[in-house]
Amino acid sequence: MQHHLLSGLYAITDDTLLPEDTLLTACESALRGGVSILQYRSKAGAGDAKSFSKRRETAAALLGLCHRYNAALLINDDIDLCQAANADGVHLGQKDMHIAEARHRLGPDAIIGVTCHNKDELVATSEKLGAEYVALGRFFNSTTKPDAPAATIEDLKRIRSNTNLPIVAIGGVNAENAQSLIDAGADMIAVIHYLFSSDQVFARAKILSSLFAQKRK
Repeated sequence: MQHHLLSGLYAITDDTLLPEDTLLTACESALRGGVSILQYRSKAGAGDAKSFSKRRETAAALLGLCHRYNAALLINDDIDLCQAANADGVHLGQKDMHIAEARHRLGPDAIIGVTCHNKDELVATSEKLGAEYVALGRFFNSTTKPDAPAATIEDLKRIRSNTNLPIVAIGGVNAENAQSLIDAGADMIAVIHYLFSSDQVFARAKILSSLFAQKRK
């Protein structure tokens, strides 16, 4: 199921945009619209046991949905939750657990992605340590992470020429600017706000995923 999935539309959930009662419905709309990877990113109550149990239930439900649509479910930052829900892998930030430890705990088939901002050395290290993909950004003004370090199309082109890993481009991505990232070498575009702040989740996912159908021709 793995690596053919590492291209296309990559959706990331958000606690504020997607309260628990709308999360599954919105994610199913996104998956129907063509999302190939869904990252479950929940920071609510991290660290308390009751909340962990609830997040495990949610992750398990999302995993069922993802597999029904032949998509992968990744968990943001939380190896314990990934193991408990039997998800397809994790996305790690620079401050999170080490890639080698994630690989040791999750096994050879887990998808492990790493945030590398716009830094060639972080990409090279991630590749050496066995990451499956790297995430670069933010490319445009981001509502979700307004303070994230900026990256440019030039950064994307340069890193594309220096790595064989699939690249996710993130940060303020929408239907107007996504094509420029795909043209510069992004294998995946990650979308949070443009997708989930709207009641047009299916339509927006379809527009974005169709950009990749054109690329494959």
